[in-house]
Amino acid sequence: MWYNAVMSLPQDDYILLSYVNTKLRDEYSCLKEFCTAEGAEPLQVVEKLKGIGYFYDKDANSFKRG
Repeated sequence: MWYNAVMSLPQDDYILLSYVNTKLRDEYSCLKEFCTAEGAEPLQVVEKLKGIGYFYDKDANSFKRG
């Protein structure tokens, strides 16, 4: 499950959104690279943030409201 697989990522959805977008902007060229470094599954991150109305925009390399 999400919480067991990704213990190092923020548990709050909106803090996670901010954390992921900051990391994508400052350190990683894509979501896959971020997830590999953080030990997360890309689909789990996408689904978690989809639950609060955000989607991953590959071209912008960030999660956006949609």
